[in-house]
Amino acid sequence: MQYSRKAESEINENGVEFEMGSVLARLSKLTDVRKAKGKRYSLTTILMIILMAKLCGENKPAEIADWAKNRREELVKLLCLERQTMPNHNTYRRILAHVVYQEEIERLVGEYNQEGEHGEVYALDGKAIRGMRKKDEPVSEYVLSVCDVKQGKVMSQVQVGRKENEISKAPEALKLVDISQKVVTGDALHTQKRLSTQILEGQGDFVLPVKENQGRLYRSIQELFAPEYPRPGFGKIQTDFQTAQKVNKGHGRLEVRTIQTSEMLNSYSGWPGLAQVYRLERTIQSWRSGKCYRTSCEVEFGITSLTRQKASPSRLLEIRRAHWGIESGLHYRRDVTLKEDATRMTVGNTGIIMASINNLVLALIRQAKFYNAAQARRWFAANLSRAFTLLTTPSLLL
Repeated sequence: MQYSRKAESEINENGVEFEMGSVLARLSKLTDVRKAKGKRYSLTTILMIILMAKLCGENKPAEIADWAKNRREELVKLLCLERQTMPNHNTYRRILAHVVYQEEIERLVGEYNQEGEHGEVYALDGKAIRGMRKKDEPVSEYVLSVCDVKQGKVMSQVQVGRKENEISKAPEALKLVDISQKVVTGDALHTQKRLSTQILEGQGDFVLPVKENQGRLYRSIQELFAPEYPRPGFGKIQTDFQTAQKVNKGHGRLEVRTIQTSEMLNSYSGWPGLAQVYRLERTIQSWRSGKCYRTSCEVEFGITSLTRQKASPSRLLEIRRAHWGIESGLHYRRDVTLKEDATRMTVGNTGIIMASINNLVLALIRQAKFYNAAQARRWFAANLSRAFTLLTTPSLLL
């Protein structure tokens, strides 16, 4: 990684130099509700240690505490600390549970991630925070995120409680993001007229699947693309269908995705901004030893505000495939690489705050030009000073 040093610099209360717009600069502005008497470590120091530990491969508070103790001398030097001891693991839990404001940390991560370059597709999707679930609770808490799937950055995150609350919280999540000239995707739960109108008013576009929760629209699209069996003497109804197909092969799988699009429902569907409807069929074959042992097929119907001039059938295939980048690029990495669901954080909103921190860590890894999060963490573990520089340098300068 090469760093450009052009931003204005400041020095915090401990004597650490940082640049305006960096993570450290933003952390310094967080509210610390603790009284000065008896406070051993500043909120900024605690959060910096957590972020550096996570960049270097640690996940749970106990692991972070052990990591910090083992790197005490280097951390004392980097953070210009007077105390030569490192915090106990209970200190990290207490800070996250009772000191950090959830709204502040979510806003910090969202605003930081909205700096720099952006992709065209923003995916809207929810995720269960299973590490927050207590034994007597039947379901987990959910958060709803707007994710730039190309850059792997969470642009906003809001707490929704139960999954069904995503419908009412989706407009709130989108309000926090500039969606002008962007394409917003989601699952069928987010196929709502109110949300579509909000996206259009924000100068964006939508590509959304349609299921039975929008019964009339679903049946209309299904009937439009249904095979015709005309009676003798009668010809087929003339259609405007356009088709594209994409084949992907690898890891013992052969996936064929075929899409048909039409403008025939635009004039009478009543859906705001409707420009095309589509039928997307995915056929997946699993191969072993040169033989296909399993075949599955699924069909998705959907709508978009993108005209044919803006999005051909091939482009719509790309956009729908890009939507699932939020699963592989964000949710999978948070659960598998950062062990989010395996980290028990049941006090208050600690789990949701840690989820925001994980979003920031993954964005920082991409900012450092790594595409494999596990590889990046191993590299930072051997180069702690570079992890520190990453946190004290604005994203626009990297």
